Amino acid sequence: MQTASKNICERMGRSQELSEFKRGTMIGCHPCNKSIHEISLLLNIPRSTVSGIITK
Repeated sequence: MQTASKNICERMGRSQELSEFKRGTMIGCHPCNKSIHEISLLLNIPRSTVSGIITK
């Protein structure tokens, strides 16, 4: 059952959860006047993911 949901997520363009390192890097870049676009390019993560993490 779990593999089926994993396959569905992969087909829908969703990947695995963010690592603690990437999450911490995102949060650390934000106060350094990096834009959401710059952070997403730096970490190769979609802008929607970056904005979702920063606004939480």
